[in-house]
Amino acid sequence: MAPAGLLVLRVVLGALFAAHGAHWLFGSFGGAALGVGGLTATATYFAGTGLGPAFLFVLTAGVLQLAGGVLLLVGYFTRFIAIALIVVEAVRVSYDSARWGFFLNWALDPTRGHGIEYSVLVMGVLTCLALGGAGDWSVDAITARTRASRMAGRARVRDHA
Repeated sequence: MAPAGLLVLRVVLGALFAAHGAHWLFGSFGGAALGVGGLTATATYFAGTGLGPAFLFVLTAGVLQLAGGVLLLVGYFTRFIAIALIVVEAVRVSYDSARWGFFLNWALDPTRGHGIEYSVLVMGVLTCLALGGAGDWSVDAITARTRASRMAGRARVRDHA
């Protein structure tokens, strides 16, 4: 059942990151709880936290979240994408969430943001994927099996030549 567990983990996390990236880049899924989103609004928010090149960060992070989410869904370049998304989360935590403490803002107090609780969970899951890979039901696994098969075939040809 480990392949099924990794599949569920990848699909759920990939969908969350893709949605988050679409919100940052295009304002998708915007509303009262999430705000307007989009590059300008998100860059303005991060500029207010003291992040230097906020627009560049939001553009890069948004593309990584959207594309990385899709790649996680199918399990392609999983280890690399997981590491890249850990870096994005770490930067976001250091410039935004850390100042609000550990816990999420469950009371939805409009004077404070969310703490690092969710980000720690996400970084933990990403670390598992970075260390363990995408699992058997992924493009990464298919690629590895195909590569191993080609190498074994070449070895057989060399041995009989």
